[in-house]
Amino acid sequence: MTAAADVARAHAHLYADATRVLDAYAPAEPAQEELRRAYLTFLASHPDGVAKAGPPEHLTASCLVLDRSGTRVLLTLHRRARRWFQFGGHLEAGDATLRAAAAREAREESGIAGLEPLPDPVQLDRHVLDGDFARCREHLDVRYAALAPDGAEPRVSAESLDVRWWPVADLPPGTAGELSGLVEASRVALGLLGRG
Repeated sequence: MTAAADVARAHAHLYADATRVLDAYAPAEPAQEELRRAYLTFLASHPDGVAKAGPPEHLTASCLVLDRSGTRVLLTLHRRARRWFQFGGHLEAGDATLRAAAAREAREESGIAGLEPLPDPVQLDRHVLDGDFARCREHLDVRYAALAPDGAEPRVSAESLDVRWWPVADLPPGTAGELSGLVEASRVALGLLGRG
């Protein structure tokens, strides 16, 4: 058995979940529908495409965290990229689902134990990586959203340089193009759009 086959076998449950999630995802925007189809086409050709040990381009899961007012977003200053992002990263064989991977990443990177992402993704984003990411070249990110529990105190993890609340109307410099759409989609999905 080849290394790719071993990786695919170890991540078969995530492959099945990713296919199910993407089949069910019904975006209103044509660009999101195009990405949905591209992700499914990619997975059809790469049974190991849900693993970091698979091809240099692979699926990831992330989670945008908002406060209950919908006016603040919790972001991490990523140690490798040196840019502000939502929480997220690679799928691991121990993750039961994409949503579980997004929840694990959000909890680990924010230090907030009670984060529970919505059941369904709020956005897809395919991006080429800049910076020191070893063999990883492109992430096909499946993005979820969660509300921070009242009184939650975030902390900086080993993967971050900083973790900080930002007003949704005043995102970190240079991030509005990437994060504004995700923030808006998350606020809509969480029922927070009319606030702030």
